[in-house]
Amino acid sequence: MVLLHVKRGDESQFLLQAPGSTELEELTVRVARVYNARLKVQRVCSEMEELAEHGIFLPPNMQGLTDDQIEELKLRDEWGEKCVPSGGSEFKKDDIGRRNGQAPNEKMKQVLKKTVEEARAIISKKQVEAGVCITMEMVKDALDQLRGAVMIVYPMGLPPYDPIRMEFENKEDLSGTQAGLSVIEESEAQLWWAAKELRRTKTLSDYVGKNEKTKIIVKIQQKLEENDDDSCLNSPWADNTALKRHFHGVKDIKWRPR
Repeated sequence: MVLLHVKRGDESQFLLQAPGSTELEELTVRVARVYNARLKVQRVCSEMEELAEHGIFLPPNMQGLTDDQIEELKLRDEWGEKCVPSGGSEFKKDDIGRRNGQAPNEKMKQVLKKTVEEARAIISKKQVEAGVCITMEMVKDALDQLRGAVMIVYPMGLPPYDPIRMEFENKEDLSGTQAGLSVIEESEAQLWWAAKELRRTKTLSDYVGKNEKTKIIVKIQQKLEENDDDSCLNSPWADNTALKRHFHGVKDIKWRPR
């Protein structure tokens, strides 16, 4: 099995194993899928920490409003009345105004936080240092653990607009968010090794040879738009003649016959 150390830019992400005979179409999709699933776990963990501290998400039309504004507009958090954490709640105001402030009690809070810690350990970049390869099954297991913890604390479930529930149901909307910029579409993913794109039409062994004990560093990125490529080629710095003129101090000089 070839050992792949996957990076995004210069940042380590995870280790993954694949036979040299693996089609790069399959491998690229597999790497992108694990990469994106780890991002999902990270997003869920962040929201679950907020859930533990400040309770469930407020309805979108109540978020960011003061208590006086909510009363004046006669708005009601119907889901907040249904979604009471096991063992009762403790009020802890969310200063950002996203969550209803009805936090779980200390025991239930620890259930959420401990599970978050365990899930993060599964997908941690420290697994690279430990030599542990990440599989899709491991990432799914982390998500299942998170889902189970939420069900223990909120057996009635979360509101349909709560980002944690939306993530579990694969209905999350990341458009216009910083988190959305990190996601790489499987169809647009590219793998690079030794300054070469690993083309999807070939196999891994076409690039790394037949040695199944090979270790390589691959970088995953989003495929560049064609227009971006063209704009680079048309840039002045891509013109060797223009570059020479610049360094010789003869840029834009017009010569006339004497």
